Amino acid sequence: MSTDADILNTQSRQGYFGGGSGTPDTESNKPDGSGGGERIVLSEQYGQSETGLASPAAAAAASATEMGMAPPDEAMVGLAGRYAGKCVIVTGGSKGIGEGCTRVFFAAGSNIVVAARGTADGEALVSELNAKAMGAGAPNRCIFAKTDVSKAEQIEALVAAAVGTFGRVDCLINNAGWHPPPATIDDFSVDEMQDLFQLNFVSIFAACKIALPHLRKVGGNIINMSSWVGANGQAQAPTYAATKGAITAFSKALAIDEAASSTGVRVNIVSPGNIWTPLWKSWSDGEQDPDAAREAGDRVQVMGRKGTIIETGRLCLCIAADLTFTTGVDHIQSGGAELGYGVKA
Repeated sequence: MSTDADILNTQSRQGYFGGGSGTPDTESNKPDGSGGGERIVLSEQYGQSETGLASPAAAAAASATEMGMAPPDEAMVGLAGRYAGKCVIVTGGSKGIGEGCTRVFFAAGSNIVVAARGTADGEALVSELNAKAMGAGAPNRCIFAKTDVSKAEQIEALVAAAVGTFGRVDCLINNAGWHPPPATIDDFSVDEMQDLFQLNFVSIFAACKIALPHLRKVGGNIINMSSWVGANGQAQAPTYAATKGAITAFSKALAIDEAASSTGVRVNIVSPGNIWTPLWKSWSDGEQDPDAAREAGDRVQVMGRKGTIIETGRLCLCIAADLTFTTGVDHIQSGGAELGYGVKA
């Protein structure tokens, strides 16, 4: 049993969840090992769950059990037909919040293009969902597109795959991104700031620009994944908070321009707080007392728990399918973390 002192000493109080694994290998893509070279060099293993679970389905079920929430299939009740026949692109769509979006939209009848760097996880999730749809006689299906969103040409290929396979793009969910380990401005280089801005923000700008011609044809919508810290800040995260603030501001400006046209494309933002993901687990497992780290993460919210990836996916579905008079809105999904007073110093 963790004590109050244990909980107050963990970085989860500030939104940090230990060191985790798979931190960026900033030398691996530098030809001479001295700096410069190709930007955005996250390893394929970054944020991978180390639970040893056999499949995405097993991982999702285990996470739900650990959170005391309904299993994924039970959490999908009532979704059938809500976004049927649509084509949805989800970047970072094989794990974490992206996986939650993939599962929810697929349950709602959408065709999904899962974009991710990791082939094994992406193909496993796609195979699982397609088998489930086939068994139920559902007409929708899912495809995987290996994509590094820091490269514009790969985003172009991603959108082309969606249009080539399903003939349209109705919803773009820009979810892929990265949160560096905690550090102050003194410990971040200018190159590291540029790297993260390229990965977390410029990739979203590029995806919106490339997908918009197709979204305009069908009056589609964009959901850009920002963060609660983009509006509220976060200790030892000046680079990450800056990229998320940029996503929110960009999305609001783009919403104005698209609303002024005759195509009806809506642009909205989702800003999650503490959501239980494989990366959250990896980070908390890296703390000296993982149980204390997880409990501290729960106690940040007035609801007394972290959110789930399915809850974030359901929020995105609501925005895409139901909130048709909503654009430029930042949907805060924080469990009430910003309410009331708290330990700040």
